[in-house]
Amino acid sequence: MSHDTSKQNQSRQNLSNYHEIWLFGYGSLIYKVDFPFLDKQKAVINGWQRKFWQGSHDHRGTPERPGRVLTLIESPGSECMGMAYRVTEEVFEHLNIREKNGYLRHEIECRLLDSHNQITKIVKGLIYIASPENAAYLGPLPESDIAEHIARSEGPSGKNSEYLLLLAEALRNLGAHDEHVFTIENHLNDIIDR
Repeated sequence: MSHDTSKQNQSRQNLSNYHEIWLFGYGSLIYKVDFPFLDKQKAVINGWQRKFWQGSHDHRGTPERPGRVLTLIESPGSECMGMAYRVTEEVFEHLNIREKNGYLRHEIECRLLDSHNQITKIVKGLIYIASPENAAYLGPLPESDIAEHIARSEGPSGKNSEYLLLLAEALRNLGAHDEHVFTIENHLNDIIDR
C-alpha cells in the first residue's frame, strides 16, 4: 500500500448511510482538533493499544527522515481511551488528507464516557489505523530507541518530540494511563536533560 491513502479512504465507507457519524481519536486528534464538530465526548475502544510504530513522512518527519507517530495494534483485553467527535460527512474531506500517510479508515465500536468514566452510550465510530502492510510502517523498537528517533525527527508540522509531549499531556488530562506513551516520554525527557 502506498504512503498516500487519501483516495482509498474516500471510498471506504458510505458516510451518507450513517444516522450520526462519530470519529474516534487516539493520537493527535485528541489535542489538535482542526475540524468542526457537533459534539465531543471521552470514549474508549476495546481490543487495541497505541504504539509509536508508524512513520510520519508528511507531518512530524520527511520522506528522507520519517518521524514516529501512533497507530493502533490489536491487543485482546486492552482498552484504549481517547476522544470521540460527532461530525458531519464533510469533515472527512479534510481528515482523509490529514491522515493520508498510510492510514485507512475503519469502523469501530466506541463506548462514550461521562466525567466519571461511566459508559453513556455505545456508538458505531470511524477511526484511522495504519496497519503493518502500509509503506510508512516502521514497526516495533525498544521504547528508549523510539524516544531517540523522536528526539531527532522534525517535519512540516513541527518537532516529533512536540507530538509526543502534547499527546502525553492530553492523555493525562483525559485521565488515561498509557504505559507505552509515558515510558517513551520519560526516555525523551532524559534525552532532553542530557
